[in-house]
Amino acid sequence: MIYVFKTSVNTEIEIKELKPYIDKLFPFSKWNFDLEDCDNIFRIEIKESKPHLIILFFKVFDFHCEKLE
Repeated sequence: MIYVFKTSVNTEIEIKELKPYIDKLFPFSKWNFDLEDCDNIFRIEIKESKPHLIILFFKVFDFHCEKLE
């Protein structure tokens, strides 16, 4: 499944800080950020249905995250 989230991640530095944690938490996923989008989109392709864990992950790091339909 592909999930799309609006986030408050703003910089490449923030992405680099999050990368090891995203890779560890979701090891078989494909993911990316689109910081050029006004919603600072985070896209992730994972086999499991875990959008609530993704939202919680961002909250732990003090970032806003909400699932887009």
